[in-house]
Amino acid sequence: MNDTPTLASAPHQATPAGPAQVSRRHYSPATLRSIIAARGERIRFRWELEQKLKDDPHLIDDIGLARRQLETEIAKSFWQVSNPL
Repeated sequence: MNDTPTLASAPHQATPAGPAQVSRRHYSPATLRSIIAARGERIRFRWELEQKLKDDPHLIDDIGLARRQLETEIAKSFWQVSNPL
């Protein structure tokens, strides 16, 4: 008899996914434009927050936000989604 384990009787072994097996997302041009636009808005929003924090720190206090909240938001990368302030 053959002592070589068959696929059904072999223990589960993880095999590395090759380039052909990796799942890739496919986006429509409209979706890509939307993603790029959203990231651009985040960059502008965080830049404006930083400018307001530098120029008018009392303005930030007037709207009831903590300086630490703004610093955390400003420090995020453009791909990170904002938490509601």
